[in-house]
Amino acid sequence: MNEEQKSLLISSSSHFLPPQGVRLSYGTAGFRADASLLSSTVYRMGILAALRSLKTQAVIGLMITASHNKISDNGVKIADPNGGMLSQHWEPFADALANAPSPQDLVQLINDFVKEGIPFNGVRPAEVILGRDTRPSGDALLKAAKEGIASIVGAIATDMGILTTPQLHWMVRARNMGMKASEEDYFEQLSSSFRCLMDLIPSEKSNRSGPNDKLVVDGANGVGGGNLEVLLKQLNGLSIEIRNYGEDGGVLNEGVGADFVQKEKVVPNGFDSKDVGIRCASLDGDADRLVYFSVTAESNGKIELVDGDKILSLFALFIREQLIILSEEEDAKNSRQAHLGVVQTAYANGASTNYLKQLGLEVNFTPTGVKYLHEKAAEFDIGIYFEANGHGTILFSEDFSGWLVAKTKELSSKSKGSELEKAALRLLAVNKLINQAVGDALSGLLLVEVILQHMGWSIHRWNELYHDLPSRQLKVKVADRTAVVTANAETVVVSPLGLQEAINAETAKHSQGRCFVRPSGTEDVVRVYAEASTQEAADSLANSVAKLVDQFLGCSS
Repeated sequence: MNEEQKSLLISSSSHFLPPQGVRLSYGTAGFRADASLLSSTVYRMGILAALRSLKTQAVIGLMITASHNKISDNGVKIADPNGGMLSQHWEPFADALANAPSPQDLVQLINDFVKEGIPFNGVRPAEVILGRDTRPSGDALLKAAKEGIASIVGAIATDMGILTTPQLHWMVRARNMGMKASEEDYFEQLSSSFRCLMDLIPSEKSNRSGPNDKLVVDGANGVGGGNLEVLLKQLNGLSIEIRNYGEDGGVLNEGVGADFVQKEKVVPNGFDSKDVGIRCASLDGDADRLVYFSVTAESNGKIELVDGDKILSLFALFIREQLIILSEEEDAKNSRQAHLGVVQTAYANGASTNYLKQLGLEVNFTPTGVKYLHEKAAEFDIGIYFEANGHGTILFSEDFSGWLVAKTKELSSKSKGSELEKAALRLLAVNKLINQAVGDALSGLLLVEVILQHMGWSIHRWNELYHDLPSRQLKVKVADRTAVVTANAETVVVSPLGLQEAINAETAKHSQGRCFVRPSGTEDVVRVYAEASTQEAADSLANSVAKLVDQFLGCSS
């Protein structure tokens, strides 16, 4: 690093000193905190994004959002060249950068880090594209991010405006693949692939009518509702009503949104007994999560939740169906047995895992966190991952995508209109419709809608695929969450000694019992998850294990 660069960093960073007595950590979704604490952190993530661009010689993304958090919070996260999460190898540097106490410490930290081979004087300057959600704090934090990027000599910052988080990730991936990458390009890719899938629906199922045709979407008073409206103008065959835009005075994520609906299992604001029997869906504030629900006839706000596990099951069924058709090709030399894999975390309901295994699908588990799920899913020709909270996507390997393109061309010339060609075309359209950079509520919603029409299913038929086991989640405050160490995708406690054996003994007391504990990634608590054949048993198991955690670790004062 030359003296000009050092001087620029010291001068610029002196205006963005970190808040006293606060230490922030780059978690699964980047940094999140009360927006008033984040100017320094966002500025420094601008620096990190520019350095990451220099290191990778690629476009990097920086998104300012706190997703489903309350409106007074905000956050920042980095999108890597493939559109995915920041490389885990850079997370410790992100933590150190955010918490460096002075400009001099900051410069020394960067100087030591760039010895790893970051070309400050390379041919290609750093290039970062930025987006933000609708939070009122977003504009000021965007300016801080731009200041951080500008503190790296020659760096280019491009503000893409107010976006969903998945749009920003999609744009980064598209730019680095040499594709068109504007917001209009995003809408065009989703709408054209959706129309293709609609055209391929079997004729006997393409003219459904009645109340099951209507979808009502809760936009969480965030960015997703308006973007869905833009998308709908380019589509035919969907009857969608969008509520909770935020324009009617509703507050972002307050009593609305996918996180609220999934956790509370009640209707969001703006929904009531008039919606009984109608297919409904909720986005979260930045539109990277999606859950479906239906309002029950008993009113009182209760719902039948169709969560991320059921979305995964629907996607897996559809893709499995197309692969089975392709595998029946008469010319065995030209057929290919695609490796399809499903990825879940321990929080997936046990009934969903059993259902997927009964379909003959390969089910894999990873620790909690999208970065782990995404990495595992990328190992397959087609990898599907979802968390129960509604965040997930489908990944197609580059090799299999190339094979699909070639296959559709071959079948178009020799078997046009055949079921083989239609199956290949459907998979190719899914490949283009689904956002392969990150979970995307808008592309996910379109895929759900077209698959339901393809199957001829109502939301109620979909929800009957399997019945969730009753579950309970609790958290136990502890003095030091790091005292709990887990293995086997966080399902087994290896420290403190004896805790896992005690959990096993409690679990064995309950029919269909399953329980695990894991340290939180963001606060000093240990999370407890329990399942059993009845809600009473699940509650009892969770409470018993919470007491065990307290006994082995001691609660915090």
